[in-house]
Amino acid sequence: MYFAPFFVTLQPTTANTMINRDLIRTKVVQLVYAYYQNGTNNVNAAEKELFISIDKAYAMYHIMLDLIHALTDEAGRRLNIERASAMRKGIEPPSERFVMNRFALQLAENVQLQDFMANQQLQWRDVPEVVAALLDKIQQSTIYSDYMSSDIDSYDADRELWRRLYRALMEDNDDLDQLFEEQSLYWNDDKEVVDTFVLKTIKRFDQRNGAQQELLPQYDSEEDREYARRLLRASILNAEDYQRQMTEASRNWDFSRLAYMDIIIMQIALAEMMTFPSIPLTVTINEYVDLAKLYSTSQSGRYVNGMLDAIARHLVAGGRLMKQLPERQQRQARPQRPPKARPAEAQQPAEAQQTGTQAADTQNDDNNTTNNSQ
Repeated sequence: MYFAPFFVTLQPTTANTMINRDLIRTKVVQLVYAYYQNGTNNVNAAEKELFISIDKAYAMYHIMLDLIHALTDEAGRRLNIERASAMRKGIEPPSERFVMNRFALQLAENVQLQDFMANQQLQWRDVPEVVAALLDKIQQSTIYSDYMSSDIDSYDADRELWRRLYRALMEDNDDLDQLFEEQSLYWNDDKEVVDTFVLKTIKRFDQRNGAQQELLPQYDSEEDREYARRLLRASILNAEDYQRQMTEASRNWDFSRLAYMDIIIMQIALAEMMTFPSIPLTVTINEYVDLAKLYSTSQSGRYVNGMLDAIARHLVAGGRLMKQLPERQQRQARPQRPPKARPAEAQQPAEAQQTGTQAADTQNDDNNTTNNSQ
């Protein structure tokens, strides 16, 4: 049964929200893939899972900000021990500059952060060994030693310290990755995106705002939430129609060379093309080519790029899609993102698995956050 598209006029996503279209697309790909793998055929349950997953990403954003507070507290505990030791020995007490970092103290007092963290299951005090190990790395770093010896004493210098420490020691951190994976399956692929928004938040902090400094809201508006919901539902409920369009438009392509994940990604791309008239076709194609590179096989980007281009032109020529595409040679694919680990099943050829349609009858810093305004 064909699920008629609900046309929504979308406004560009701003950089002032945590949940952007890139993250939503990623979440929808993950949830649609899981929908077919689990075989539940319950689109309402899939929708519920989608929003739980998005909420978890927003929680990770707060948890990573709160880690700065936890590290400062641990540094204060160590400072007290060192002070007592210095007093007994009659030597000069250690510097308290790091513990009194003005940005970190402002963040610790942030009302929004305190209110959010009060209801979180993961608390840094429950994993002191993780905090202690990270603080060891910080205190052994040249970033830390340069800061402690610098003559520059300002709020901007304090804030810049934490931006540099975050990028150097907290973005690419195996201990943190492992912790989040153990805490929730929803967090497996979120940290890279969350890190981008934590860094943006650090840069946005203003000393004059004190404890009332605003953090990034989850959504810019209900339109983004509706975008996520409609994209998921259209991808599942219209799957049979999208599969037909893929077959008709790509007769010269060998489907046996496509991984199962490629089929899923193209199905979702078609849902976006046909459900959201304000999103340009080039944006949709580029975004899902990137996702194929991240989550499928080494050849998937090229195949998905060619097939989506052919399908889009077929739909435009047939009057089913009222959008425009430039001449083929004018559209260039964006640089490839670093590859990510992918499910083992994603590497299997399409002929080895059931396609999604059979289950559907019954689903640095600022640049990354503004990369896709549609």
